[in-house]
Amino acid sequence: MKINFINKANIKFSIEFKSKLKDIVKYIAVKEDKKITSLSLIYCTDEIIKDYNKKYLGHDYATDIITFHDVNENGETEGELLMSAETIKENAGRFNTEPDVELMRVVIHGVLHLCGYKDKTKKQKVQMRLKENYYLKIN
Repeated sequence: MKINFINKANIKFSIEFKSKLKDIVKYIAVKEDKKITSLSLIYCTDEIIKDYNKKYLGHDYATDIITFHDVNENGETEGELLMSAETIKENAGRFNTEPDVELMRVVIHGVLHLCGYKDKTKKQKVQMRLKENYYLKIN
């Protein structure tokens, strides 16, 4: 699996943290039996993610993550996780956690979407949160 980091928000990541992100993405793909051939982790501002949210989802607000993906005829997935560094930092404060932990949760959340998990209904949200917590604990 090829994993790219694209930083449009000028935030700094250690090599160790990037390696940790790559490891959890690969681990989830294996555990969930999903063929992810390439994934771009794109860090951006609230302004950028708000534009994408409005254009592609019809929502006029910033969010922490938007997941885009294509699945080819062989069942292989290529994806992009567009994440707002600003919203992630705000959410970390709101949830009383470290920004790195919140970022890890958001990446896990996006990868779970790539694996087919949804979060529209209450039941789906509960299942998603259980999976997020599971993968956060083993990380």
